Amino acid sequence: MAYTERVQQILSWYPSDNPGTLTNLARLLNSGTLAGTGKLVILPVDQGFEHGPARSFAPNPAGYDPDYHIQLAIDSGCNAYAAPLGFLESVAGKFAGEIPLILKLNNSDTLAKPEYPISAVTASVKDAVRLGCVAVGYTIYPGSGARNEQYQALREIIAEAKEHGLPTVLWAYPRGSISKDGETAIDVVSYAAQISAQLGAHIIKVKPPKDFLEQAEAKKVYEKFNIPIKTLSERISDVVKSAFNGKRIVIFSGGEAKGTEALMEEIRQINAGGGFGSIMGRNAFQRPHDEAVKLLQDIMNIYKGGK
Repeated sequence: MAYTERVQQILSWYPSDNPGTLTNLARLLNSGTLAGTGKLVILPVDQGFEHGPARSFAPNPAGYDPDYHIQLAIDSGCNAYAAPLGFLESVAGKFAGEIPLILKLNNSDTLAKPEYPISAVTASVKDAVRLGCVAVGYTIYPGSGARNEQYQALREIIAEAKEHGLPTVLWAYPRGSISKDGETAIDVVSYAAQISAQLGAHIIKVKPPKDFLEQAEAKKVYEKFNIPIKTLSERISDVVKSAFNGKRIVIFSGGEAKGTEALMEEIRQINAGGGFGSIMGRNAFQRPHDEAVKLLQDIMNIYKGGK
């Protein structure tokens, strides 16, 4: 399809990227129900690795089957489906070309609690190319004592991915030497978005920020300049502004399972604050198929300008 003005505008924000990388970024933006809008709804299913099979799939046992998730992403009209190597190995050939794929290159489990949170690299850029992916995904933990190691590994991954024409989707989840509340504090989430943009991410995934300030020095600035953060839409706007004044795509995770109306109100606030969309996992695939499809389609309708 021809690029809309909005897609052309977004692509113009990445002038140093080669045509292959821009083409794959455009494929993400031109796929699914939200094609051409500049908005994204992505289904990520890395939770089996990250949280364990029972916690992830027992609420909807169909989810133990890798085929289920990619079919859900297709049926609901998502822009893309993101997963670790094993899940994509299971489905990439069978569903070739039906939906853009994102290979998650690093993962962690919950069987141990490391002093310094860090994910293991579990797949490669070459795996992503072989499987026909349009992008690679990677997680960083700003605040971890191992953060510099993660940043340095990411630098090499982004460079290699660009050589193969693949953009990078960066999961930025602050944790480690900050408080539990601080992991989703507005100043910390905005800082994580800035770090992600500086590291070269094309698409940044963060959690919706809460009305809490973790850093004493940042709190002084927010108060001195009266930066509005009381509503979620105001906080979303602050995060997006922190990603190069909105010139990097910032999408927001769905987080832990929540009720439908609470989830939809969160989506409305993300949209009102200028967020570029959602990457929705457990809140979608833990529901029965038809209910999940309707949920995702209702979310897409909000991002298209509906209520």
